[in-house]
Amino acid sequence: MNLTPLIRPYFTSRLRDFEKYASQTERLQRRELARMLKAGRRCEWGECHGFASVDSYEGYRRAVSITPYSELRPLIMRMIRGERDILWPGRTRFFAQSSGTSDGKSKYIPITDESLSRNHYRGGSDVVSLYLGLYPDSRLFSGKSFILGGSFANELDLPAGSRTKVGDLSATLIDSINPLVELLRVPDKKTALMADWTKKLPALVESAMNADVTNISGVPSWFLTVLRGIMEKKGAKELHEVWPHLEVFFHGGISFAPYRSQYDSIIDPGRMRYLETYNASEGFFAVQDRRDSRAMLLLLDAGVFYEFIPQEGGDPLPAWEVGPGRIYEMIITAVNGLWRFPIGDTVRVETVNPLRITVAGRTKSFINAFGEEVMVHNTDAALTKACSLTGAEVLNYTAAPVYTTGRSRGRHQWLIEFAVMPPDMNRFAATLDKALTEENSDYQAKRSGNIFLDPLSVTVASPGLFDKWLASTGKLGGQRKVPRLSNDRSLIDSMLKFNL
Repeated sequence: MNLTPLIRPYFTSRLRDFEKYASQTERLQRRELARMLKAGRRCEWGECHGFASVDSYEGYRRAVSITPYSELRPLIMRMIRGERDILWPGRTRFFAQSSGTSDGKSKYIPITDESLSRNHYRGGSDVVSLYLGLYPDSRLFSGKSFILGGSFANELDLPAGSRTKVGDLSATLIDSINPLVELLRVPDKKTALMADWTKKLPALVESAMNADVTNISGVPSWFLTVLRGIMEKKGAKELHEVWPHLEVFFHGGISFAPYRSQYDSIIDPGRMRYLETYNASEGFFAVQDRRDSRAMLLLLDAGVFYEFIPQEGGDPLPAWEVGPGRIYEMIITAVNGLWRFPIGDTVRVETVNPLRITVAGRTKSFINAFGEEVMVHNTDAALTKACSLTGAEVLNYTAAPVYTTGRSRGRHQWLIEFAVMPPDMNRFAATLDKALTEENSDYQAKRSGNIFLDPLSVTVASPGLFDKWLASTGKLGGQRKVPRLSNDRSLIDSMLKFNL
């Protein structure tokens, strides 16, 4: 039964709100901030920062400085222990464990009732709204959604009887979802929340391979493993042999570009659509809203107030003052109790009025050991080009500097796990190096004439190396990601120990 015609009006009515984004950025964002400031007056953070007398963005930026996680950690740990009214009114029961920090410590992001209803679930609904608006012929609700999520596995020793739950964001979303939605998705909740991926992977295959799946949602790298497992189990050469009504992949978490060719090799490109989302532990921020561009529409009325610090430095700017074509570090204030919080991502503003962005990379995920300022969007694009030109396919990668010595110049070392090896590794490395010079003018300048930097080198990762490394850090799971770039060798050297 195709329920799409019945359900469509509920979602597409939201499209009228998006029309306001073109002319009302400032009004919508000031309204979101005003709501949060009012709520913040009822908690310790708001009392300490004088929210009772703050009634504007200008007053807010004077009252609260940019607040990194290191300053919030003691307060969040009190919340995890059950204290109320700390960063947000009431008690917070859910926390998303993020894989984020370079010092090995996980971050714990509060997930309040308000952030679930006004941000994460609303963002998920907005994805469907925009998709149905783009594709009037969709039969999205004629079958099941296959949503790949994580678990409540975590590094904390929670006291017996604690009602607090800590784990992947997706585990909380699945655990708290409306029971009616459960009728439209696979796998079942018990399977979805399994912590042991060695058992979870075959369980996911069994639960989904015989369902009538119309859409899939998750991180591209992890989903590829699951989909190939399903095809192998079913003896299929192409995914539509398993799910003939599959029509869209809602993806996010990492760049899709390096994986596109691998998806095209198992899914008929003429029958498949892809929609990019920006859904992090800290919040659901943006959704692709056009067919011809991967730029994502920033959600201005979903419980998040945005500020942007120019890449070249300067004071934070509100959303209504940013300029197109520039890269910014993104700062958020949100209904999960994060106040002027740097999430660690940089974004490129693609358009204003409405405000659309693409993710440029991580603020701590870059290589600038030799003044080259290489960022993740550079390496993703270069790798995509190199794979296209050489026929290679990549599962995962990371890169780091090799420092200059008295006998050699510096270079970049790439550690790559291939799905399809290039026929000639030397040619692949040279192609990748050339592509990176085309993507980044600073790298090109440092590579010019082999005076400052030698060509990059590629080390082939043994099968499963990155999974083994993630497991060793306690961060193996459906939402955990391999750091793409590091400005020192600590991460890549720890990974190379697994390269057997």
